[in-house]
Amino acid sequence: MTSPRPHEPDLHLSIHLHDLRLDYAACHTAAHHFLHEWRAHHHPDAATILPGRPPTGLPRLPNERLYLHS
Repeated sequence: MTSPRPHEPDLHLSIHLHDLRLDYAACHTAAHHFLHEWRAHHHPDAATILPGRPPTGLPRLPNERLYLHS
């Protein structure tokens, strides 16, 4: 899959859900909107953007497009 906003940089998004760690690539806008939504409804420290960690080879955030207009 390709980025829904190819002009934006992709970020490495890491989510901790119970005992699982899920790592995804997401465009800048979707990653930040996802974090805002996640932190409002779940543990604030359970999701983060990992700066300096390239998202190369990671799957894209599921339903990434839903987080473009939050």
